[in-house]
Amino acid sequence: MSYILVENLTKTFNDKTILNSVSFSIEKGGKIALVARNGSGKSTLLKILQKKEGYDKGQISYQKDLKIAFLDQEPELDTNKTVNEEIFSSNSPILNAVRLYEESMADTENMDKMQEAMDAMNKYNAWEYEEKIKEILEKLNLHHLNQKIETFSGGQKKRVALAKLLIDVPDLLVLDEPTNHLDLEMIDWLEQYLEEQEITLLMVTHDRYFLERVCNEIIEIESGSIYKYKGNYSYFLEKKASREENENTNIDKTKALLKKELEWVIKQPRGRQSKGEARVSAYHDTKSNLKEKHIVQKVKLDVVGKYMGSKILEIHNLTKSFGSKKILDKFTYSFTKGEKVGIIGKNGVGKTTFLNMIMGTEEQDSGKIVKGESVEFGYYSQSGITFNENEKVIDYVKSIAQFIKLSNGMEVSASKMLERFLFPPKVQQDPISKLSGGEKRRLYLLKILMRNPNFLILDEPTNDLDIMTLNVLEEFLNDFKGCLIIISHDRYFMDKIVDHLFIFDGDAVIKDFPGNYSQYRDAKDLEDEKPTIVAKFDKLENDNEKVKPSTTRESQELLKEIKNLENRKEMLSKKLYASNLDFEEMSKISLEVRGIVEEIDAKSARWLELS
Repeated sequence: MSYILVENLTKTFNDKTILNSVSFSIEKGGKIALVARNGSGKSTLLKILQKKEGYDKGQISYQKDLKIAFLDQEPELDTNKTVNEEIFSSNSPILNAVRLYEESMADTENMDKMQEAMDAMNKYNAWEYEEKIKEILEKLNLHHLNQKIETFSGGQKKRVALAKLLIDVPDLLVLDEPTNHLDLEMIDWLEQYLEEQEITLLMVTHDRYFLERVCNEIIEIESGSIYKYKGNYSYFLEKKASREENENTNIDKTKALLKKELEWVIKQPRGRQSKGEARVSAYHDTKSNLKEKHIVQKVKLDVVGKYMGSKILEIHNLTKSFGSKKILDKFTYSFTKGEKVGIIGKNGVGKTTFLNMIMGTEEQDSGKIVKGESVEFGYYSQSGITFNENEKVIDYVKSIAQFIKLSNGMEVSASKMLERFLFPPKVQQDPISKLSGGEKRRLYLLKILMRNPNFLILDEPTNDLDIMTLNVLEEFLNDFKGCLIIISHDRYFMDKIVDHLFIFDGDAVIKDFPGNYSQYRDAKDLEDEKPTIVAKFDKLENDNEKVKPSTTRESQELLKEIKNLENRKEMLSKKLYASNLDFEEMSKISLEVRGIVEEIDAKSARWLELS
């Protein structure tokens, strides 16, 4: 069943044909991603589907009474409403039943209203739906439901809009960069939620784990045309490489890029099931795998980095609070050459504040930060992107340097450097005002890299960047010989770049984890897991009347062995999570945990058989 049918759609913007007679359909049950370079028309197409933007030629047909919900990058909300009022503003009967029930629970003396609410809940079978609403609000960290939206930050408003859409259960959900402004735990949850729900989805995202695990179709926009791939991200990479080879388009570079990207995707765990083996599998990557050059060869940004001495950056007893809220408490760390650190944690725990203190734009309460004399910072700030909109792209780059020296001794012009960062000659002559949001971020990032820093500090550098640009950036950062600190909600990006993590848990608790994001999540899952099987066995063991007489000596021995194995697994998982292990130790422990999980499964199955 086609929800939307697009036929021969053409759209011209600023004398550029964005969409050239394109046709596609959105079928019920499809989970479709739009993929394209920045400025290629992804957001424009979404606006056309919303009827917020016109088009030159073609036809768009919508199924009758189709209910579509759109999440824009900057959603429009009624700021005079509270969170509760905005979320329950839909005319959905099931949502109205839940709203009426919540109101009756706050007014328990009105028995007639409570009975009416109960009847409505039963009529629409809304009890499970109420639990789903609570889960969505909890996972998106929306607790102050009577607070006015006008007091919220941009990120909070985005989460309110997302919650409203998920709760409303439309026929078709259209999402434009849904992971922006979400922390990593929220993104993990949203990915799993969208994967499990029977929902029709169209989204623009650069989150490659979403593309791999959630989507079953990818539509690529390239040079005004579209290409359709019935599969996930790894399927897209494979078929795109074949298509471009057949078209004889930039064969060597593109084929190498897509092949390496595909190899890397295939190596990653497909998902985190409840079984321990799936959670432990990410640890099977040894030191050699972790240090392997995964990055693709689209461009080569081999600029000369400045010399870095032995003294780099030392942080001594750094303390910072905002009122009663502690951010750092005597935090101490010394950076060594070549370190690549990722910083993760929930929103509001002080990640950006930490970077600002290093850069000297935020004062610490106590402690000191000592920078080596040879250290040259390059700071990409979320709020630092400003341009003269009338300035040409090429002039903006030339103001930094006319020529850039490469590591092989050669020099490239500013124009060639722009080409390497995916700005073709024609675009270089355009004013910056004609660039898309993602293209402006790419230009700002290039400016920072061209200054040849030897210590990069990047705060959410991946926001609004397309996948090809991310490949370019990932290549540069993997080859970068200096130090690096990154805050990013892009899990795929973090997995490919960082050597270890600073985990900001809140209340000034900061942990140093020796691995990438997926490895951290697996370790955390292991630590959080409670030995539920052992607990059940203990109950049976201590409650003899519930154990059948056929329980043999073998059953009793199995109980003891399973309990010992669970204790051993719990001890290893804590060691894996809490200790500063090197990669060889990490690999040994993860292999042992894998064996223990397999042994527990086998012994548990045998015990159940005997019982």
